[in-house]
Parts: sequence; structure tokens; C-alpha cells
Amino acid sequence: MTAVVFAGPSLDRESVPRRPDIEVLPPIQRGDINALIARDRPPTVIGIIDGRFMQSLSISPKEVLKAIDLGIKVFGSSSMGALRAVECAPYGMEGVGKIFDEYLSGRIDADDEVAMVYSDEDFQPISEPLVNMRFAVAAGLSAGAFEECTGESFLRTAKRLYFPERTVARVLRLLTGEVAEAERRRVEEFFAASAPDTKRDDATELMSRVVACLASAGPVTPGEGPAA
Repeated sequence: MTAVVFAGPSLDRESVPRRPDIEVLPPIQRGDINALIARDRPPTVIGIIDGRFMQSLSISPKEVLKAIDLGIKVFGSSSMGALRAVECAPYGMEGVGKIFDEYLSGRIDADDEVAMVYSDEDFQPISEPLVNMRFAVAAGLSAGAFEECTGESFLRTAKRLYFPERTVARVLRLLTGEVAEAERRRVEEFFAASAPDTKRDDATELMSRVVACLASAGPVTPGEGPAA
């Protein structure tokens, strides 16, 4: 068995196991799964973490279902992978992580909550996905780092911004004068020191699931590595 994982800014590259049977490709776009299926040796596992959607057509559910119909195990998490996993879960795609759970439950329903902009060269994030801000605010409230009304103001302000403009620093600037300065600083300190990166955490969990799936099939045999 071999696996291909599509990932960009959500995946910490240090978390990627160095294995000959796992190939990591850039964020997925339309046609990428068809290209995998057309290989001489298509992968038996596909993981979708990040995807493109403005500069190119996004991967369609129909393309994902085509892979599933061919017996390929498909996992999704974090970003585009979580969105497609919710749509394709009834047909066999497996969603992974907290962000998938939020969309599946309907507690989050806007696609732009996972959207962000990043450098094409090294996948370094330029903006912050709103869904990460939501989990960070929830963690801050659980830790007693700031008041609930302050967290609500933060998320309300972030939601009003177009997704490429969403950064923690910009939201904090907009909150100046709206919340008490001491509270604003508490939020700033929490994000700087303790805020979770839920997209990354979910991507790491997906990689673990992919590795477990490959391990269940036994050791890699010579010549079974990625075909391209």
C-alpha cells in the first residue's frame, strides 16, 4: 500500500514521517485525484488536508467519490479535507479531527472559516483562519484567560473581516476602544503564548491515521513506493 497526502500551511512538515510509502503533495485542486488514479500504481490511501479554491478550481466531491468507488481509502481533515469529508462521509470518506466534527455537527457551516492566504513558496501563513481563532478563544475561556464577552467581541470582529484580512493583530487593533485595554492585552498574551493551532493538530492526527492504515497492511515491499 502507498499513500498520497495533499497538504500546505496546515501541516507541520516536521510531523511528516519519513517513509517511502507516503508522498506529500501541495494543496489539492481539481484534477489531482484523477491524475493519481491514472498512474500506473495509484495510491491505496489519499489524505486531503489543504486545498486550492480561488486561483484554481477546488477538488470536487465527484472526484473524491471516484477514488472511493475504486477502493481507495480517503481521509480528510483541517481545511478543504474537512469540508469534503463532511460531504462525502455518507459514501465512505473518513473525516478526522475537531474541525471536521464542528462542520459535521453543523455548529460551523461557513466555508470561509477554514480559508486563509499563504506563501506559495514555503506555505507560511499570511492570514489566520477563523476556525483556528474559534478554538483559540474557546481554549482561552476554558483557561480563564479573559472574559466571555471579550471572546465574543473578538470573534464577531474577526467574522466581519474578509478572510485574507483576518489576522490576530488586525482583530486586536479593531478591538481598541471596544473592550477594556487590560482585557485586550489578555487576549493578545493568550494568543501569543498558549493558543492552539487546531488546523495543524487535526492534520497531524490525519497523518497518524494514514500511517496506521498503511501499517495494517503490513511492511512495504520492494518497488511498492510512490509511482511518481
